[in-house]
Amino acid sequence: MWGLALALLCLPLGEGTLRIPLRRGRSIREVMREKGLPEGFLNNLRGDPGRKYQLSGAVAYEPLMNYLDTFYFGEVSIGTPPQNFLVIFDTGSSNLWVPSTYCQSPACEDHTRFNHSLSSTFLGTDVTYTLRYGFGDLSVVLGYDTVTIQNIIIRNQEFGLSLYEPSRPFYYLDFDGILGMAYPGVAISGFNTLMQNMLQQNQLSEPIFSFYFSRNPTYSYGGEVILGGVDPQLYSGEVLWAPVVQELYWKISIEEFSIGYSVTSWCSQGCHGIVDTGTFLLTIPGQFMPALLQALGAEESDYGFLVDCSSVPNMPTLYFAISGAWLSLPPTVYVLENDGICTVGVESTYVPSASGQPLWILGNLFLRQYYSIFDMANNRVGFALAT
Repeated sequence: MWGLALALLCLPLGEGTLRIPLRRGRSIREVMREKGLPEGFLNNLRGDPGRKYQLSGAVAYEPLMNYLDTFYFGEVSIGTPPQNFLVIFDTGSSNLWVPSTYCQSPACEDHTRFNHSLSSTFLGTDVTYTLRYGFGDLSVVLGYDTVTIQNIIIRNQEFGLSLYEPSRPFYYLDFDGILGMAYPGVAISGFNTLMQNMLQQNQLSEPIFSFYFSRNPTYSYGGEVILGGVDPQLYSGEVLWAPVVQELYWKISIEEFSIGYSVTSWCSQGCHGIVDTGTFLLTIPGQFMPALLQALGAEESDYGFLVDCSSVPNMPTLYFAISGAWLSLPPTVYVLENDGICTVGVESTYVPSASGQPLWILGNLFLRQYYSIFDMANNRVGFALAT
């Protein structure tokens, strides 16, 4: 639990509300292609994206495949004086970590590293933990320092300082670290998350944050994270609220799924969906993938699930039944075009929800279509059509 029971007031931006611009950086796929690395290089990094949400004691498994296509990054500062880092604001994890000068691997040296000796407010610990990625482990030691996000100052914040990062693929990442925004239950036990401390230190006007992802991102503007409120100018219509079904991740119920006007009945017994800003693609339960690809006319290749670019206008709209309403995802959103190659922006997971339901991951692709609101006090997620 967040430790607060406040009524939500969806106020326009004002005091205690912060707008954080997101940049469109290069995805790891783009970086690798620019360097002439073969697509097979990426295939070696593939894992089941659902493994990110399997809890295993002190080890957090976060397959970096979730970040291969992500390019929405924002800036935070750590220390006194502040040291700046580009991070992913990730609702699919709960910890904050950045590279540090403790780490001497090429992956760390190629990124901005936190130097604890240059911060007068840093307090170290001897607590270490591991983020396990399947192809190599990221080792981190915990410390405390002041975290600054524009005019918000969070004091004595626990965060991870990397001790070791494997070169593949960290060396090729444009972002430095990750700022987790999921529930405290999936954070390192005994340490407050950044979101907890923001609330306890009265840095937010309301216990709420929201995301807007541009459908046409540029380097200078890829979207926004709004801490402490919402911006009605970034969405239209009513907000559809979906209750969180398990207070670990921002997990909601998906009641049904339809391809065009053909209801699949895949979720007739119930499905779960994790709303995850740290995942780019739409992730569907693996048992449904063959039928979906067949319905869309997509063929698997090294570049992904290919479709004829000329056929995109005639492809079906996908529909998700959430909280009694149908949310649509048109082909202009779920089909990605890159250098004349069109692919369906989906991947599969064979990991079910903790209670056994088929698991979907609603990533950036879905959230380009819908402005998303995360209500920490009332444990619910809101969706409204993005402008």
